[in-house]
Amino acid sequence: MTETADVATHQQMIDTLSGDFRWGVATAAYQIEGAATEDGRTPSIWDTFCRVPWAIDNNDNGDVACDHYHRMPEDIALVQELGADSYRFSVAWPRIQPRGRGGVNEAGFGFYDRLVDEVLGRGLTPWLTLYHWDLPQELEDAGGWPVRDTAYRFADYAMLVFDRLKDRVAHWTTLNEPWCSAMHGYVHGVMAPGRRDFKAGMNAVHHLLLAHGLATQRMREAALDSTQFGITLNMSTAEPATESYLDREAARNADGMGVRIYLDPLVHGRYPDDVRHDLESRGAQLPVEDGDLEIISTPFDFLGVNYYFGQQFSGVDEHGRTTGEDGFPAQREVPFGAPTTAMGWEILPGKFTELLTRLSRDYPGLPLYITENGSAFDDEPDETGYVQDDGRTAYLAAHLAAVAAARQQGADVRGYFAWSLLDNFEWAYGYVKRFGLIRVDYPTQQRTIKQSGRFYRDTIRRVRGS
Repeated sequence: MTETADVATHQQMIDTLSGDFRWGVATAAYQIEGAATEDGRTPSIWDTFCRVPWAIDNNDNGDVACDHYHRMPEDIALVQELGADSYRFSVAWPRIQPRGRGGVNEAGFGFYDRLVDEVLGRGLTPWLTLYHWDLPQELEDAGGWPVRDTAYRFADYAMLVFDRLKDRVAHWTTLNEPWCSAMHGYVHGVMAPGRRDFKAGMNAVHHLLLAHGLATQRMREAALDSTQFGITLNMSTAEPATESYLDREAARNADGMGVRIYLDPLVHGRYPDDVRHDLESRGAQLPVEDGDLEIISTPFDFLGVNYYFGQQFSGVDEHGRTTGEDGFPAQREVPFGAPTTAMGWEILPGKFTELLTRLSRDYPGLPLYITENGSAFDDEPDETGYVQDDGRTAYLAAHLAAVAAARQQGADVRGYFAWSLLDNFEWAYGYVKRFGLIRVDYPTQQRTIKQSGRFYRDTIRRVRGS
């Protein structure tokens, strides 16, 4: 079956995403804004990490990125042109509150003031994320997320933004992907701030969740009745490669560390017993103090879901060993054998449906929004800059159909934000990997809507009957 025919097979299912289903696109501040030293902005952990030789592919950095800071009105016009009704963006903490302490930096805040007005002026709904991985470097120097005080600094920062925009922004996300912040940033060391310390990473998990709870409590006290609060988690399926005990244990552990360690305290006010036991066996524990879990489980209104791939695991490594070099049980990801994107991520829309139905089953009553889903492919532009990205278009169609299938199976999914509006700075991959519905020619900053962007626009028009 060709990719074009594959897209057509999904249309009938996608067309069920009607009614008040929300259609959006997503971005993140450091990945698109640039203007890294303008108007009082101070360095974030990503500015620092990008200066580590070869920490980023091609030694790229976000100093200019997509120059969104200077081209924002043009980019919001493109959101409207794509037919989206909502725009998900993040606020750069070191632009609002340089060095992570003190009052509002008026020059930096002015950008977001104008951005929100531009979004509203084009009839779009702003969907604001307070933290998308850009911790002020001075807070990292003071210990970062492994230190409890950072949670309180975040709540202070959240209120600086909330007090100024609560009259115009109704949808607030506290954190984006705390798993990535804690694990990639403090355990694996492959992303900012680049530390490799398992115990520090587990402290970061708890303090990130505490920051969410503290900020949500404080914002809700000052909120209008129409305001909604949420958090965004990146999640995957985790299943055993076989039915062996070791494989089932590896999958259980992966699910515990990837999903339940976040959602159980957020929703149920407790960490899973098996996760606590696994951590203790590694000489680590979550630094819970009296009252923390009550704060973390402060009621919230929606869960953002970022999905890119499904996973299966074995408790036996590629050499047949059941124990890793660190002395702990082996945990190896086993490919399903599906086609992959340019990131090497397997394309598994069926697992997307499984994840969404599982979330609604295990955490009922929590509305879901797909806050990120997308793909990178090594596609090339023609002489006009246009990209016929058949792979990305097919991926988008299959995953929209997967969302629709999950809704038919009872998952309470209320919206979809495509990742991403623009090609951008893709963290440690620099500018090599392109996820955008719109191509950015970085030397000229020219924007060109790709085939996938046109497909998304046409899909929204068709579903709405407009």
